[in-house]
Amino acid sequence: MLRHIPRNITPDLMDVLMRMGHGDEIVFGDANFPAESMGQRVVHAEGDTIENLLASILPFFPLDDYVEENAVLMSVVAGKGEEPAVWNKYRDLLERYDEEKAFTGFSFLSRQEFYARARTAVAVVATGEREKYSNIILKLGVVK
Repeated sequence: MLRHIPRNITPDLMDVLMRMGHGDEIVFGDANFPAESMGQRVVHAEGDTIENLLASILPFFPLDDYVEENAVLMSVVAGKGEEPAVWNKYRDLLERYDEEKAFTGFSFLSRQEFYARARTAVAVVATGEREKYSNIILKLGVVK
C-alpha cells in the first residue's frame, strides 16, 4: 500500500490521471450524469461526492494555463433551479490548489454542449453527487 494517496483515489482513477497529458480533459459527473453513454472510459466513484474527489486530486492536478476554459460547468436551465451551492466550494478548492494561477473563473456550457464536450474527454468519473448541475470538466495543464 502506498502512503499519502487519498483513499478515494481508486486505482482506476489514479490510472486515468497518470495517463492524461497536457490539454486532456476529465469529467466529474453527478449521480444523474449519463456517464456510460459518453463513449469513453468510466471510473466509478458513486460512493463519493465531486467536492471530495476534487479536494483529493487538485493537489496533483495543474490546470491548463494556456486556455481560458480549464474548468467548465453545466449551465442551469432557465427556470429549472438555482446556481448550486457546490460551485462556490469548487471555486474555493480550485483557487486553493492552483499554484500556476490558471483558474480565472468558470466557463459555462448548455447541457447539450456539455455532453458533446464530455464525449471528447479522457474519462468520466461517475460520482454519487446529489446536487443538480454539479458536473464539472477539468483540463490538465503542465507541471512547471
